[in-house]
Amino acid sequence: MAQAEKNIAVTLSAKDGERKVTLPARRLLVMGWTARDVNAMEAHIRELEEMGIPRPDRTPIMYRNSVARLTTTDCIEVSGGNTSGEVEFVIAMIDGEKWVGVGSDHTDRELEKQGITVAKQICDKPIAPVFWPYDEIAGHWDKLILRSQIDEEGGTVTYQDGTVNAMRPAEELMSILAADHDTGGMRDGDVMMGGTLPAKGGIRPSGRFSFELIDPVLDRRIAHSYAITELPIAG
Repeated sequence: MAQAEKNIAVTLSAKDGERKVTLPARRLLVMGWTARDVNAMEAHIRELEEMGIPRPDRTPIMYRNSVARLTTTDCIEVSGGNTSGEVEFVIAMIDGEKWVGVGSDHTDRELEKQGITVAKQICDKPIAPVFWPYDEIAGHWDKLILRSQIDEEGGTVTYQDGTVNAMRPAEELMSILAADHDTGGMRDGDVMMGGTLPAKGGIRPSGRFSFELIDPVLDRRIAHSYAITELPIAG
């Protein structure tokens, strides 16, 4: 059976230098409900149920999205005004090696009431075009910082901020994928998004979403930003 593929130009940035390559993305695996604090996550699930958003079948859960949704662009188009971004660490398998980057699981919040899979599928998934070797940061993984900002009236505000240890470790998420019969584990061309942090002040839309992954041990960061253009809903 033929498999979709999207070629994305990226830079692999290691301690000993950089090289530009093409990432032949073949599967986009969006992990959800990956929080380590199970009690806090359950409380959040109940809050969402009260808003009409259905409970996930299991936690963590993997949502398959089209690789066509992956993009490194600085502008995406969405339908209506009920979408928002969320910063996530990204793991890509390239030539048998794991590489770490950062992206935004942009999602339609109104459609979440009908189904989270559809709500995620309907929006592009911006990622930064730079990746670090997983082996260089595996030993201090929990110290990595995720941060996002949005534009609001009066200026730019911090939307999310915290360390990746709020989510289950990347190795654990990859083990979950390996145990899934349908997924069969990560393979070349896979891109996995690993879950997100709570939004400060609540989930809300914005005309621009900026995000970054910070490695305080090796003193480096990957950053990206994109504008959101709302398309009218005509019926």
